[in-house]
Amino acid sequence: MQIIVIAAGRGRRLMPTTADGPKCFAEVAGKRLIDWTVDAFGANGLDRVCFIGGYHIEKVRQAYPQFTFRHNPDWENNNILASLFYAEDLMDEGFICCYSDILFTADVAGRLANDAGDMVLGVDTAWLERYEHRSEHPPDDAEKVTVQNGRVTRVDRKIHEGDAYGEYIGVAKFSAEGAGRLRECYRRRREQFEGRPWRDARSFEKAYKILLFQDMIEQGERFAHVDTPGGYIEVDTQQDFDYARQHWVGKHRER
Repeated sequence: MQIIVIAAGRGRRLMPTTADGPKCFAEVAGKRLIDWTVDAFGANGLDRVCFIGGYHIEKVRQAYPQFTFRHNPDWENNNILASLFYAEDLMDEGFICCYSDILFTADVAGRLANDAGDMVLGVDTAWLERYEHRSEHPPDDAEKVTVQNGRVTRVDRKIHEGDAYGEYIGVAKFSAEGAGRLRECYRRRREQFEGRPWRDARSFEKAYKILLFQDMIEQGERFAHVDTPGGYIEVDTQQDFDYARQHWVGKHRER
C-alpha cells in the first residue's frame, strides 16, 4: 500500500527548530520525526513512501533518495488538503496518508492498514491526557471526532471536548474504492469553490483535510475508526517538542 506523507509547510510554530529544515527533521529520542514514521510503517511491511514537500524539500531529497517525491510549489498559499492531492496520481490502488509532524506506534499503523473499511481514521481515545499541560495548542484546536456504531459521525475542531470520542491522529487509510470516492468529492468541491471560501476555510485552497472528510460524512459516506489509547503525539509547537522528547520513550519507542 502506498504511504503519502504530507509535509510541505514550514511549521512556523516550531521555530526556531524549523529555521533551517523541514518540521519532520526535528529529532525525538535520537531520531527524526520522519524516521519514526518510516519505521512505524516499515514494521508492517509498508515501505512505498511518497513525500509531498515544499519548504526545504531539497534537504529531504538529499537525505531520503528512496522516497518518491511530489512537490507543492505553492505551499505558502495553500494547505494540507491541496497538498495531499499533489500525489493524486499515486492513489489508484489505495493509500495511507499522514501528517509529517506526528509520532505514532507501529501497532496503530498496522491496524489501519489491515482494516477492512474503505475509509478509516486513526483516533487517539486518551487524547485529553496529552492536553493537560498543552497551553500553546489547546483542546479547541484538536481535530476531534464523535463516533457511533463503529463509524465516525463527525470530525471537527469545534466539537466540545466533553463530547469528543477522541482526536484524529492525522493518519488515514483509503482502499482503492475509498480513494476513488475521496478524489471524486475533492474534484467536485474544487470545481465549485476554487478561489472562494469553503466551509471553515478562507478559500478552498486553504482547507484542511478534515473539512473534506466531514463533507463526505454529511453526504452519507462511511468513515470507520481504529483506536489507540495514547501512543500518539503531535509536534506542532516548541512546547510539544519538549513534551515529545520527555515522553516518547520506553514502550512507545520500541513498538
